[in-house]
Amino acid sequence: MNAVQTLSEVFNETTYKVTGHGSRDIQVLKLALEQIDGSLDSDMYGKGKVIEDFQDKMAAYLGKENAVFFPSGTMAQQIALRIWCDQQGIKRVAYHPLCHLEIHEEDGLKELHHIVPVLLADKDRLIQLDDVVNMKEDIACLVLELPQREIGGQLPDYAELEAISAFCRDKGIKLHLDGARLFEIVPYYQKSAAEICGLFDSVYVSFYKGIGGIAGAVLAGEAAFINESKIWKRRHGGDLISLYPYILSSDYYFEQRVDKMGQYYEEAKELAAYFNRCHGMSTLPLEPVSNMFHVHFELPKEKLEPLLKSLYTETGVGLTSYIRDNSKGGSYCEISVGDRYAGIPKKDLDKAFQTLERFLNQN
Repeated sequence: MNAVQTLSEVFNETTYKVTGHGSRDIQVLKLALEQIDGSLDSDMYGKGKVIEDFQDKMAAYLGKENAVFFPSGTMAQQIALRIWCDQQGIKRVAYHPLCHLEIHEEDGLKELHHIVPVLLADKDRLIQLDDVVNMKEDIACLVLELPQREIGGQLPDYAELEAISAFCRDKGIKLHLDGARLFEIVPYYQKSAAEICGLFDSVYVSFYKGIGGIAGAVLAGEAAFINESKIWKRRHGGDLISLYPYILSSDYYFEQRVDKMGQYYEEAKELAAYFNRCHGMSTLPLEPVSNMFHVHFELPKEKLEPLLKSLYTETGVGLTSYIRDNSKGGSYCEISVGDRYAGIPKKDLDKAFQTLERFLNQN
């Protein structure tokens, strides 16, 4: 190991990696396309068999009347909220303080659509029914992210979710699902995707996260809503002449992985138990509710990274490619379990965590 190598570089050299499906290289697209008839017509500006068949398939899976494929979730969600605000005649929406719309989109919702966010709940907990009931502002739409990524992928109890949905419908508030990781939460709730989506007026799902496609997202809802979203998609420049590389890879990896989400979930719980048995670290949630969770370390990044580099070199097992400092003087990382985890021999995984425990006890 070169002393100046980054943690990510050392991680990439390991034999076994506990996170993800594999490298996001060109092979991902080649695998998706190798079984496709080369004479298949591409989509053209949002029309054609390739895109329409996939949209119909996703609408049925999500239990919605219609669906439309977008090149990005950022575009899809901003458009969904714009439609609800215009329809309701209110330029306010509510969501969690760590919602993607608030912290990762350069204020796109505010600058492009002049929509004002109402932030609900504290940063370190989920939105609860009381937060919604006690809102002082009128809003057009409430956004719920399931799972709430920035706080470890936490999820509300399903009964709480049903109560929030019922309240919103009673008050005429539209309910939108940021379901970037919707497929990953189906095993925990023991509900179908359609049952979960039935609580919401509109739904966004991603195809490059747990599914592992190239890029792309779907927005689903009633036909009138989706028809309007297509107009906004054109206005946003999302109607590329062809989107088939994204659509075909999304469909391919959806078929490959959607039924493996239960496996990833069980493996995530197993992996979290390894972390929680080590001194000076714990997972959030303590037991994962999807294939994704956070690991918090007592050591700060500057002290932890050298230990992890040594661990990776000694054992050949990579736990994470990055570490970030947290607000409590320690550090954390995000773990997402995918296809890679099942290929790690248990003896190697055991050795990695035994070695990690030894390193931590020496510091």
